[in-house]
Amino acid sequence: MKIVLLSGGSGKRLWPLSNDSRSKQFLKVLQDPQGRPESMIQRVWRQLGDAGLQDHAYVATGKSQVEILYGQLGSDVRLIAEPSRRDTFPAIALAATYLYAMEGVSLSETVVVMPVDPYVDGRFFTELARLEEALDASGADLALVGVQPTYPSEKYGYIVLGSDEAAEDRGGSYLTVRGFREKPAQADAEAMIADGALWNCGVFAFKLNFLINILIAHELPIQYEEMAKRYGTLPQISFDYEVVEKANRIAAVRYDGSWKDLGTWNTLTEEIEAPLTGKGMISAQTRGSHVINELDVPIAVLGLSDVIVAASPDGILVADKALSPMVKDLLKSSEQRPMYEERRWGRYRVLDYAVFPDGREVLTKRIFIAAGRNLSYQYHSLRDEVWTVMAGSGTFVLNGRMSAIAAGDVLRIPKESMHSVRAELDLEIIEVQTGTLLIEEDIVRLELDWGEIAELCETQEGFI
Repeated sequence: MKIVLLSGGSGKRLWPLSNDSRSKQFLKVLQDPQGRPESMIQRVWRQLGDAGLQDHAYVATGKSQVEILYGQLGSDVRLIAEPSRRDTFPAIALAATYLYAMEGVSLSETVVVMPVDPYVDGRFFTELARLEEALDASGADLALVGVQPTYPSEKYGYIVLGSDEAAEDRGGSYLTVRGFREKPAQADAEAMIADGALWNCGVFAFKLNFLINILIAHELPIQYEEMAKRYGTLPQISFDYEVVEKANRIAAVRYDGSWKDLGTWNTLTEEIEAPLTGKGMISAQTRGSHVINELDVPIAVLGLSDVIVAASPDGILVADKALSPMVKDLLKSSEQRPMYEERRWGRYRVLDYAVFPDGREVLTKRIFIAAGRNLSYQYHSLRDEVWTVMAGSGTFVLNGRMSAIAAGDVLRIPKESMHSVRAELDLEIIEVQTGTLLIEEDIVRLELDWGEIAELCETQEGFI
């Protein structure tokens, strides 16, 4: 059995902590068993490890999330990166061709696809094997996990079971699926639950040859490299519409444990133990409120109950928890570059951005590079940079020449200059970019591995 975790989306319902590069699954607002900050995807990855499934798991994601995934899950995580953002059918099709052509996975292998951010207990992952049993026993095209509802939610989709639901009662390993209902009114949800309907948690399985045959029927590539080249031409459509709704037979397995979708502030804060994260104060008269502050200035909440106050370099949100899901609609017309990002080497925060009358743009960042990590060997075509080392020490590379750096050093990096840095001790750097067009895409990466960078420099100027 292979597991594909789908990681995508911007998660703007959790603005301002989430943005286009740091989706909701990357927010470190939960706690691991040792009480340390943990993100949703780190929690799921840890639970997969506890269930002995990490070695069978892959993460399908967009290019913009590659750096933060490596940073949070480690460099050994197996990623399948989309060339561009499409929808779930192209993403799963790309993953299937990767498993088939690059990994040599058998066509008879079961592939489980699931979101990266379900909030479940560990038993959920040990029961994924039941999906494979359901496929084998039923001969169905697809097998889904259906969660036993605990209340008639209007926020979730429902799996409507067939008349021979008794297959499970007779000792069978699966239920038959008659159809689906998306976000029904409460009265309809109550009626469906009474008839045995289950919440659809977005977890499903198929045999690899099922999807490979669909790609062949659609005259789409089954070789990974060719699929990646043609990725931008694939239909931008969900897997549900393109595959699930056209499947001849669908089975389901029932999960009766806890399951939550932590996609909004009101649901996420139910799982955040401490009411205050970051600098701030909450008065004794305040009830049921949470403050999550990533800024260096304190936030005080006095007498406001059941509110969420979230602050980051991207903005500040003050909302009634019950109304907090509306933030996504408020942001529809808002276009803003991410002011905070996590990378495999550390993180950065935008401190200031200005445009001067002569057309020059100046962007100031505060960069943190963890000890033992390094930036790629890279260059920029549209900007000059000046780095001021605030703390730590490391090795700096400029056009093949390596030098030791420490707090107080000022480094000038003209455009087109190849450069990198490796932290010996945690490095903090103030970076000032100057140019006529300052964009994150203005970067050419020549090498990622520090050993390869050092070897490359040995053939050039050498160490000074």
